[in-house]
Amino acid sequence: MIDLTACRRWLAVPLLALAAGALPAFADTTAPDTAAPAAAADTTASPAAGSTDAVPYVLDARVVGDDSRVRFIADTSLPLDAAVFPLADPYRIVVDLPQVHFVMPDGTGSQGRSLVSAFRYGLISEGKSRIVMDVTGPVAIDKEFTVPAADGQPARLVIDLVPSTRDAFLAAAKAYRDSHEAAAEQAPAAQTVAGADDKPLVVLDPGHGGIDYGARGVDGTDEKDVVLAFAKVLGAKLEASGRYRVAYTRTDDSYISLGGRVDIARQQHAGLFVSIHANSFPAGNVSGTIVYTVSDKASDKAAGDLANSENQSDALAGIDSTAEDSDQVKDILADLTRRETRNFGVVFAQTLVKNLGLTTKMFKVPHQEAGFKVLEAPDVPSALIELGYLTNAQDEKQMTSPAWQSNVADSMVKAIDGFFAERAAPATAAAASTDP
Repeated sequence: MIDLTACRRWLAVPLLALAAGALPAFADTTAPDTAAPAAAADTTASPAAGSTDAVPYVLDARVVGDDSRVRFIADTSLPLDAAVFPLADPYRIVVDLPQVHFVMPDGTGSQGRSLVSAFRYGLISEGKSRIVMDVTGPVAIDKEFTVPAADGQPARLVIDLVPSTRDAFLAAAKAYRDSHEAAAEQAPAAQTVAGADDKPLVVLDPGHGGIDYGARGVDGTDEKDVVLAFAKVLGAKLEASGRYRVAYTRTDDSYISLGGRVDIARQQHAGLFVSIHANSFPAGNVSGTIVYTVSDKASDKAAGDLANSENQSDALAGIDSTAEDSDQVKDILADLTRRETRNFGVVFAQTLVKNLGLTTKMFKVPHQEAGFKVLEAPDVPSALIELGYLTNAQDEKQMTSPAWQSNVADSMVKAIDGFFAERAAPATAAAASTDP
């Protein structure tokens, strides 16, 4: 079972400690509060209860109760329709909402109560927001209802959870999954820059997004934002070269599953997949850029830990990954294709390290390997770049600098040029040898 509390990404989500006993009486949690409401994170954006804004607001959320029953309460500007369902391994309760603005107080969600250890929230896709509760064990969704705004108090979404058994939890998760198979999330369409079909396609994958913030910098920079900004700089340079078509796994603040990112590259028959991330480490003196390729065996424990952390993105975002296809390597031909693809990924990584070293500081071991799910396309050469450490003040400053982004992107374009030139050389030589 994945230990979400130990996950690196908790450094990223804007969730600090909840004040204990926010609502002292469980029985009164749906009644109007007499205490003054907590200040919202963005008071200029916070609407009054009963606001008629097109996009509703979630103003606050809390968990009350004890080991026999807990209640999750979200204060909202309007009554919200919610789909509430369980996901297992790790145990989670997912609350899907229409797109909302979250303007909750800083720290909301990092500590829960009793059966709920914590919760997080954010945009999951266009038009859809999500709250994910981490629960300490199997629970049942006993009640789910809304309370309209009244007497100056906001509308509320209320969810009651009670202890259950693993068998019952798994059965409920399966029942929900089976009932929604027809509406299962499809792999999102890549955002592709137009270009000639004979040009190689490079897929840029800005990591994290939406509900998954990634790492958080010492000055508050969120990984999901800085890697998206960098990907757009790199993509613009690749497009401007006239030598490539470019696609993105995401172009906005939405979450794309790890499998969905891989599918975008495969379905578009990409020539190269580059996943872009920013690192973190408890010690603020660690810095430098690292390039990773996929391998069944990690270079070292740190590389393995990072891959495990990155691979938890789907769990953090409330994505059900139990049905992933595991039949891709059932014959010798597929295995040979995978080996060749991984070798090409290593070639690109080595070229990338060489070029990046002329522009920015590299980590002491600049090329490493580990089992990153997002790099597992069997037929698309792939690499993951950690631009630097957001937990290092100098690295964070660099990564948010337009000049640094431009210079590093230039180095990556040169590396991509070198990679495709090397791949084209054998074919060019073979064609020349057949000329009369």
